[in-house]
Amino acid sequence: MNQVTILYENEEIFVIDKPAGLAVQGGQGISHSLDVDFAKQTGQKVYLVHRLDKDTRGLMLVAKSPQAASKWTKLVASKMVQKEYIALCVGRLNEKKGLIKDSLIQHGSEKAALTHYQVEKEALLTYNSDSTGELLIPLSLIRLKLETGRMHQIRIHLAKNDCPIAGDDQHGNFKINKILKKASGIKRLQLAAVKLTIPLENGEKVFELPLPFEL
Repeated sequence: MNQVTILYENEEIFVIDKPAGLAVQGGQGISHSLDVDFAKQTGQKVYLVHRLDKDTRGLMLVAKSPQAASKWTKLVASKMVQKEYIALCVGRLNEKKGLIKDSLIQHGSEKAALTHYQVEKEALLTYNSDSTGELLIPLSLIRLKLETGRMHQIRIHLAKNDCPIAGDDQHGNFKINKILKKASGIKRLQLAAVKLTIPLENGEKVFELPLPFEL
């Protein structure tokens, strides 16, 4: 069973650090999931407020009751809960700071999607291959903040702007991901939810994770 780090709790919620590789919700073919494992860990039923992709590590809210889950889901939707992410990407964005506004198609309809971003660092990875010779791979470390919460929004927005997240084989560059695995040991999606701001009775409380080692 995956042990989950609890950073904060009150009578309504837990704030946790979900490990990468742990699915949030159980289902067919999933042997371990947050909703099951964390319930066993805490000895009580827990209720999901929002989600992270299986391979995304980071900060999450988990509720202790259906009533609390309903309340905090509305707070997330109202933007009173703020979430920030860090992604290691392959490529460069045209501007160092901005707003990606590309709409997404979900469940057969077009949905508005807004992602704020700021490039924090850029680098070049040199890879030498017998077949292709020296290859320079541009990398960008990008901080992101969601204004909307569509499924895979960050991953799709970055891929649409020719700066896909490293290790993202669904929306990114599979060929480059294979090279990155050989060159730097990157084996999974390089995205982490690193900052969470929540409203409490005595004011906002901010949680922040250090940058994951692989990033």
